[in-house]
Amino acid sequence: MDTDAPDLLNVIDIEATCWDGQPPPGAVSEIIEIGLTVVDLSAAGRVSPDRNRNRKGPGAGGRLARHRILVRPARSTVSAFCTELTGLTQAEVDTGVPFAEACRLLAATHESGVRPWASWGDYDRNQFIRQCRATGTRYPFGHRHINAKLPFTAAYGLRKRPGMAQALKVAGLPLEGRHHSGADDAWNIAALILEVAARGAWPGPDETGEYRPGLVESPWN
Repeated sequence: MDTDAPDLLNVIDIEATCWDGQPPPGAVSEIIEIGLTVVDLSAAGRVSPDRNRNRKGPGAGGRLARHRILVRPARSTVSAFCTELTGLTQAEVDTGVPFAEACRLLAATHESGVRPWASWGDYDRNQFIRQCRATGTRYPFGHRHINAKLPFTAAYGLRKRPGMAQALKVAGLPLEGRHHSGADDAWNIAALILEVAARGAWPGPDETGEYRPGLVESPWN
């Protein structure tokens, strides 16, 4: 890990091919967009993201950079339902990189193998594991993943784990951009993480929070 930046965190949100019902014969759900926002957790004690609600560019609070990787599916196509949900079209994802190249980019460009990462729920992590196994691709992340829903739920004393959009309402933050855009969702999740960190409730370097192997959550939270 970059020893000069020990508080950096990758926040990741993916979108995948999906259908209104069962997938067509032979098709499987595949990642088609990877949204990534780099967060400086040390900034949480200095600037709360609610002071930057109208700032959408890099540097809004502790959100340092936002990235987007389009991924070209190999065993599925983008359905009309998927386009309505995510805004992504088949023509758009056809311009993306193969899944193995996307994983290589995560490791080479975004230090995913050494930098801790977080997502809203365990769906993103589980989808990467499934797709890496299915394609023989090296898993691009290190061992430390945090399901951001868990510390958020605890920090706000909630009885149920909220979806991202509901969590933004609870925290009094705006939804910036389009829900179910990987890049926009990662940016919004990063704001929620900074709110949790500002409350002193984000897990420390040796903590991951509750972990339940095999848990698969809905991609539409």
